[in-house]
Amino acid sequence: MKIVFTLQARENFKRSIDFLKFQGVPEEKIEEIAEGLLAKIDSLKTRQFLGQAEDYLAHLSKHHRRLIEGPYKIIYYIENESVYITDIFDSRQHPSGMKG
Repeated sequence: MKIVFTLQARENFKRSIDFLKFQGVPEEKIEEIAEGLLAKIDSLKTRQFLGQAEDYLAHLSKHHRRLIEGPYKIIYYIENESVYITDIFDSRQHPSGMKG
């Protein structure tokens, strides 16, 4: 299975890391968080149905799923032989900000 990041997912990942830097989180901790997110995403190569259905995105009819890593939701869907990462969402925000 191939992992594909959408532009939105890449931007939100970067935005999350930049926010941690802005908050003064030590670089070691930021790297730990980023590596944890990427490792969780990498696990989808062999376990695509690991995450639960994401009800907030049901209206898109793509059968989005979510993985949780700390306070982050990793939003994805499966199509053909690819897992599309569509968002990396800080779950401390309101779900209306989540996009598929």
